[in-house]
Amino acid sequence: MTKKEITQLSYEIVGCAIKVHKKLGPGLLESIYEECLKYELLKKGFDVKQQVPIKIEYDELILEKEYRFDLLVNDCVVIELKTVDKFEPIHEAIILTYINILEVPQGLLINFKTTNITKSTKPFVNDYYRMLDDE
Repeated sequence: MTKKEITQLSYEIVGCAIKVHKKLGPGLLESIYEECLKYELLKKGFDVKQQVPIKIEYDELILEKEYRFDLLVNDCVVIELKTVDKFEPIHEAIILTYINILEVPQGLLINFKTTNITKSTKPFVNDYYRMLDDE
């Protein structure tokens, strides 16, 4: 994928999150938003993986523990959902860890405990994104 395609995909993901938020509003459990967002993304024809265990490699040690991300769209954008008053630095650190371990170019941190999804969504990129072509 190109940077332009990743940006467009992220834009569409946020659009789906806005649709879910407008329908449900704030105040529900994170797992409810996750299921509804997955549903909207699948309706748009995206490949969506949910709650897949992450394989951690440390030197020659491979750990297959129950450490899971929320959603992965088209194998290139990780979505981490929250229902918190505000993002904490650890939330940002977690999404960065996910995109690096999974070797995907972008992550989206989305907070559903808000009145405005657009303002409470933070995109993150890493070296895999920087290596993509611009067009």
